[in-house]
Amino acid sequence: MITVEQTREIAGKIAQLGINESVLATLRQAYPGIHFTYCMDDDIPNNEPVLTHDDFNLYLVDGREHCLCLTDNPEVATGIVVAEIIPD
Repeated sequence: MITVEQTREIAGKIAQLGINESVLATLRQAYPGIHFTYCMDDDIPNNEPVLTHDDFNLYLVDGREHCLCLTDNPEVATGIVVAEIIPD
């Protein structure tokens, strides 16, 4: 489970520190029970983020089954995708 509060805290840290590998490493240390993945936002078509920011979107991942999938349900979320937005 990933709480809405955790999602907001994580977004705040990303907004403050920027998006890069060291930030993901920092997040992994701060939230050891959450799996973090990075990609570009346009790599995730047809899904609504759970949190939006000018520079990135956050998506929740459900990892309970054999295959990972995106979810909007924080009760079953096991990870977060940090999806960077690059202006056109």
